[in-house]
This record gives sequence, C-alpha cells and structure tokens, in this order.
Amino acid sequence: MKKWTQEQYAQQIQALKQEAHDKMWLYIELNAKDFMNECEPGVKNLNSCCKAMVNAMLEGDTYIVEPKIRTKVAGALTIRYYVDNLSPERRTYKEANQ
Repeated sequence: MKKWTQEQYAQQIQALKQEAHDKMWLYIELNAKDFMNECEPGVKNLNSCCKAMVNAMLEGDTYIVEPKIRTKVAGALTIRYYVDNLSPERRTYKEANQ
C-alpha cells in the first residue's frame, strides 16, 4: 500500500475545513497522530501528515500543542484551524508571523 502524499493530506484537511465551515462551526482541531491514523490506519507517515498540517495553517490559526522541534513533526502536534472564514485572501500563518 502506497503512503499518502503531503498533497493528499492537504486535500483532506481542506475537505474537513470545508465540512466544518458548512456546519457553521468556528474551528476544528486536528491532532497529527489521530489524523494520520484516521487517514492511513496502521501506517507510519507522520512526516507528510505534519508538514501538510503546518502548511495548511492560515493567519489566526493556532497551535494547541506545538512540538519543540523545528520541523514540528511529532504525533503530539495539534492545531486549531478557524473555519469561519475560508477566503483564499487569508494570509498563511507563515506570512502573518514572520
């Protein structure tokens, strides 16, 4: 079985954000280990999962659990994504926090 790509994780995150937005939720929280197990049960693919999660962060999103390591690749990584505004105009977390 082929491991998911970072792109596949990114698409899944976007789908979850859209679904939550449609339900009028304010935010969703994703934990890397749980998300990976949900997407790829029994597969160890934390690198792609965490990178996609961090790259999906937009301005205003926040770390609930921010791993101390620079790459942020850890099962504990937990991010709150605000989904009330999914406008493509929103800056990325990286742009907003340089």
